[in-house]
Amino acid sequence: LSVLGNHQGAGFANFPSKTAATAFAKQLSDAVSKYGLDGIDFDDEYAEYGNNGTGQPNSSSFVYLVSALRDSMPGKLISLYNIGPAASRLSYGGVNISSKFNYAWNPYYGTWGVPGIALPKSALSPAAIDITATPTSTASSLAKRTVSEGYGVYLTYNLDGSDRHTYISSFTKQLYGSNAVYTP
Repeated sequence: LSVLGNHQGAGFANFPSKTAATAFAKQLSDAVSKYGLDGIDFDDEYAEYGNNGTGQPNSSSFVYLVSALRDSMPGKLISLYNIGPAASRLSYGGVNISSKFNYAWNPYYGTWGVPGIALPKSALSPAAIDITATPTSTASSLAKRTVSEGYGVYLTYNLDGSDRHTYISSFTKQLYGSNAVYTP
């Protein structure tokens, strides 16, 4: 489940208290459990903090939230789309939550950018592509670089209902040594 702001000012970097952050972590954990999900992905790009009288980002909120979530979901995934105020607030009160994430992604499609989070290369995606907008040559070269530099994740976005197997093969050939197959 990806958690993303909706332009109304409420986000996961501006909880007014540890209690509020912990309560939201419980809601997320309950949703993961109820629907049999594999975990939570945090994406802090559209909150628009301050709108509708909401607070600005603070240093404690995301640390409290991720800490409580990891405690309640020890075997589930927690990942970070490395963008927005929360992504730059990973430490508070002597606690650094970097190790509580399983993965972190570069959020800028068609680019290479190693997420600034202390995780092993196998858990980082410096490459990011938009399947409908990133040129095939870029998708292929980013995949080749992912392998040659030893990173373990390759972020794709925007897989629509169209037959994209030729495009996808441009990076699966680099990543796995095989072409993608489309079966309608």
